[in-house]
Amino acid sequence: MQTEPVHIDLTTEAGAPDHPNEDYCSVALPAHGQGGCLVLLDGVTPPAGNDGCTHSVHWFTARLGGALGELSVSRRDMTLGEILAEGVARTAEAHSSTCDLSHARTPQATVVLARWGDEAVEHLVLSDSTLLLERADGTLVPVQDTRLDVLPSPVPELRDAVRALPDHTPLPQREAAVRAYVDAVEALRNAEGGFHTAAADPGVARLAVTGSTPRTEVRSLTALTDGATRWVDRFGGTWAGTLDLIRTQGTAHLLQAVRDLEHAVPSPRGKRHDDATAAHIAL
Repeated sequence: MQTEPVHIDLTTEAGAPDHPNEDYCSVALPAHGQGGCLVLLDGVTPPAGNDGCTHSVHWFTARLGGALGELSVSRRDMTLGEILAEGVARTAEAHSSTCDLSHARTPQATVVLARWGDEAVEHLVLSDSTLLLERADGTLVPVQDTRLDVLPSPVPELRDAVRALPDHTPLPQREAAVRAYVDAVEALRNAEGGFHTAAADPGVARLAVTGSTPRTEVRSLTALTDGATRWVDRFGGTWAGTLDLIRTQGTAHLLQAVRDLEHAVPSPRGKRHDDATAAHIAL
């Protein structure tokens, strides 16, 4: 039975003060003392008025996140993939009679799930949130679903064109380039050869990145939505540096560092700020 203390550091922040935070994060430590679970979701913001659903994205992430947390601790006989499939099915059922769940932009989210017990630490990652798994010897393993990074043509070419725009590029030209890139990415959302998020199809669970590590070989878990991984993705940080910053100064300091760097960019690509969440669990 688990007797060592578990230390949790969690910070989440909306990308804009006038828009609800669509990230979701929870950590559960069941009373039986045999482990716990971590759930992290990043809700996908649809174009305004264009998702076929009467509910908000944060309604969806709260529903799905709650189901995943409950199942992770109460159904230890189920794999994390089975839990994701059941959680998606439950959430779809909750609004199938009022909403068009076949719509390409029906509410959806990226997923990080982790569950630990006396014997093993299990993980599941779907889409572009990240789980950092720190081994007992200090080795850091980023667990990622990399399909967004390897999308077929014309996505790479359009992405490079946006990145190559000079700072003085007129706004209409910049917006047109970004729109062309976004449209190309969206055409591959939840499509064969593209990338996948948790929406209304339980079958997406079989596409998630999953694995298991002996409990004695894991020192800590750190889950990050892509608003927090900008520290690495956009601003040149490293995963080792991210973990060191969190361990020494906390998750709140990481998010503040990201915000400070975002403010310093004169002409950002896409959103200047995004919802950002970081959760660190020292086992």
